[in-house]
Amino acid sequence: MTAGAKPVINGLSSRASSEIFRLEHTRNYLQPGDTRAAVHSWRDYVHRPERQLWHDYEWSNAHWYCCGNPLEARALLDTVMHAISPRSARELRRIISRFDAIWDQPSPPYNAGEG
Repeated sequence: MTAGAKPVINGLSSRASSEIFRLEHTRNYLQPGDTRAAVHSWRDYVHRPERQLWHDYEWSNAHWYCCGNPLEARALLDTVMHAISPRSARELRRIISRFDAIWDQPSPPYNAGEG
């Protein structure tokens, strides 16, 4: 990324992106690009196969120590949504809610009689 370039989150207006950019440069709990990385981490995590999600739930994931915990990324997104203006928060929430909807889908019923 070139100096001064703003990381892009697909679906956000330039106004919301600029607000997040300023937030990442003024808060000590954020680094430039953290919000974009959190969106990508959460998106990638919720699209994983259910068996991998179950494994992560039961035994955790050793790669989270080096590559970031997607559940912490989701919590960071909540923090960002509370720190930006309501208008920008609605835009970001609209993007995140699509991934949350995937995460909240019920599992198909297990039928022990088949198989």
